[in-house]
Order: sequence, then C-alpha cells, then structure tokens
Amino acid sequence: MKYTDTEIDKILNRLVASTRSPRGKFSASASYPKLERRLKPRIRHIPIQSFRVAAAVVLLCLSVCAVHWYATSTSIQTVSTLAKTRYVSLPDGTSVTLNHFSSLTYPKDFNNANREVTLTGEAYFEVTKDKKHPFIVQAGPVNVQVLGTHFNIDAYPNNPDIRTTLLEGSVAVSNTNNTIQLVLEPNQMAIYNKVENSLIRKEIKNSGDEISWRQGELIFNDTSLKEIVRELSNSFNVDIQIQDTALQNYCITAHFPKNEKLETILTVLHQAGHFDYSKTNDQIIITTKQDLK
Repeated sequence: MKYTDTEIDKILNRLVASTRSPRGKFSASASYPKLERRLKPRIRHIPIQSFRVAAAVVLLCLSVCAVHWYATSTSIQTVSTLAKTRYVSLPDGTSVTLNHFSSLTYPKDFNNANREVTLTGEAYFEVTKDKKHPFIVQAGPVNVQVLGTHFNIDAYPNNPDIRTTLLEGSVAVSNTNNTIQLVLEPNQMAIYNKVENSLIRKEIKNSGDEISWRQGELIFNDTSLKEIVRELSNSFNVDIQIQDTALQNYCITAHFPKNEKLETILTVLHQAGHFDYSKTNDQIIITTKQDLK
C-alpha cells in the first residue's frame, strides 16, 4: 500500500509526539525520499553484448546436440538375417552377402575418413576401391582393414575364434588395439583366438570353398568333424556338441546341395564317419559308434 505525502506527514507527527523528537528532523518532505530510496530495489545493468554472447553459446550447444542426435538416431542402420542369406549394397557400392543368423551395421552415408561397418556372424565382402577412405570391418575383437578386395569373415559370437579368408587383393587383420596384425594374401586365412588373444595365418587350398554358403551349398574337403560341426551350428543355429574329443579331428569329404536339411546332412555324415548322434531338446550330441568303442 502506498501513502501520500500528507498521510506520511500525519504519521510522522504522531511519532514525534510520542517520542518527543524534534519536529523538523522527521518531516514528511525530508523522510519520504530517504524511505523511498531504501525500499526501491537495486537494478544491475548487464551490457547487451553479454546477452549476445550467452545466446550464441546456447545456440551452439543446441546445434551440437541436434547434430549428435541426428547422427546417432537416423544415420545408422542394421540389416539382419535368420535362416536365409541376404544381399546388401552399401552407400559406396560395396556389396555384402550375409550368411544365416548374421547382422551388419553401417552408416547411411560414408562421410568420415574411414568406411566403417560392424559385423556379427558371417559375411562375404566385395569392397569398392577407394584409396583415400579405407574400408574397416569391426567383428568383435578383430578389425579387418582393406582398400578394395574380396574376402570372407566368420565371426559368430559362439565360436571360439574369428576367421578372415582372403579371395582377392590384400587385407590387414588386427585386434582392436592393434597390438597384433597380419597382412593376408589370396588363399590365406587369419584365425584370431578369442581366449588367447592370438592371431595365426593358415594356407588354404581353395578359398572359394569358404564362401560356398553364398549359393546355399556346404562343401567339406577332407574337413575335420570339429570344423563341420562349427559350420552346421552356424548355418542352422543349433547347438551341436562332440562328446568324444577323439572324434574332433576325424576328417570327412562331402558336398551338400542348396537347401539340404540338417537331418539329412547328419545322416550322411553318420554313415560316412565313425560316430552316432542323438538329439536332446535343442541340442545334438555326437558320440563314437558303439561297435568302435
């Protein structure tokens, strides 16, 4: 509530009368300006330039957040497969064939210095050449770097190792921190052991057999039962275990056409090899034949 000068003067006169203070010292005309100065809030003047700087900083932060959100939410895509293979064409023209139960994650556009993709499972790559922008596949603890070449990566999560097979050109295979590295030539395979963190080179007779899955075929040329089981487990997404370790290195040669059923494959292998198999729930157990024990 705001009082007039006359009302304030009357109040002061009453105070003077009650306290016997000198009349002139507490007049309304002298006291009101002092009272008003004490009651009036202090205003701090901020230069307009400071507002401009603050606004620029806020806009910059919002822009960075918007760019980050857009990059992480809209520019990355993933392609996955189940019981079928799938062909994928990348933004740079690179072609990728995904094997069963595999996934590939890649950016909508390759705008960075490197063309980076992430693989889970198995895929065959035919990479478009670009010397200024190396092509890098991240497969778990392994990186495969190329400029332009044809290669296959087998990196299923349940496998004890990751295998990179070169068909054409050259690739550099390393672990994620680059403490170990191998450069492959055609018809060579790099095998990374996940447990031991080791990387070895293996010569192979025909690298084309490693990608027969692209046509839906399974080709085993003097292949150990351990490797066959690995291939079947990945292709059919089923848990297959060799109970007798002596069977792991038993080698078999066989060729199975497209869309062959797992039951048929196991029956043929059973007849050709020295093992029996049984199915319990979702697991297949391979054991030595009774008459050979």
